[in-house]
Amino acid sequence: MNGKVASTRGNLIRMNRSLLLAQKGHDLLEQKRQILMMELVKHIEEAKAVQKDMAQVFASAYKALERANISLGIDTVEEVAHAIPEEARFVIRLRSVVGVEVPEVDELEGKLEPSYSFFGTSGALDAAYLAFRQVLHLLSRLAEAETSIYRLAFQIRKTHRRVNALEKVAIPFYRSAIAAMESALEEGEREDFVRMKIAKGKFAKERERRG
Repeated sequence: MNGKVASTRGNLIRMNRSLLLAQKGHDLLEQKRQILMMELVKHIEEAKAVQKDMAQVFASAYKALERANISLGIDTVEEVAHAIPEEARFVIRLRSVVGVEVPEVDELEGKLEPSYSFFGTSGALDAAYLAFRQVLHLLSRLAEAETSIYRLAFQIRKTHRRVNALEKVAIPFYRSAIAAMESALEEGEREDFVRMKIAKGKFAKERERRG
């Protein structure tokens, strides 16, 4: 954008068109940034709420685990824990927010089926199992919120740079170039007018001399 553009009517029309497109692009990007900011704030608040819930649920889960360890023994609890299969039923969907894909994790479905025998275990172990299932649910929600925050923040920074580039570089350049072109064209028109007046005067004098 540093090159000098010739002051012609065609270039002036193209510059005005480019300025209009830059202004429209700036307005659209600014709207996009505002929408992304609102979505980001929503996910930040959600993450804070989930973290608060997790602190309480984790505390309850570890207390339940301590009671199970006391009633059954650490070795027995550890053996039962290894018998419980890893959870693989997470369903992750993607939702578009003005072009930014943010995840949505479905809640775990299905009935809880015990993976260990009731013989040789206790209600304390069942309580710990249910408490850590709640921890798992909260972890999925936290992962959803934090991933969304990262993706939205990255896109907001990218959009912010584009808005600044249009606002501080492109639009001022086009406005300055248009003003310079209009001034040069007006100056050229004045010079042409003066030349025409001089030529017309000379032509009139020449006619009088010959007539």
